[in-house]
Amino acid sequence: MSKIGTYFKESYTELTQKVAWPDWSSLQNSAIVVMVASLILALVIFLVDLAFRSMMTGIYGLLY
Repeated sequence: MSKIGTYFKESYTELTQKVAWPDWSSLQNSAIVVMVASLILALVIFLVDLAFRSMMTGIYGLLY
């Protein structure tokens, strides 16, 4: 049981004293980069899906 207590004490010490937390402006900039990258990736996946759907519709139209 003392090992668990030691683990939590060391974890708390590491999180409060050793971790370099970003400041607010850096956090906002990172969040904006992640949102823009996510939107671009979603757009690329949408376009690939649209192209694949059109291609498969054309192939099915030829076969049936």
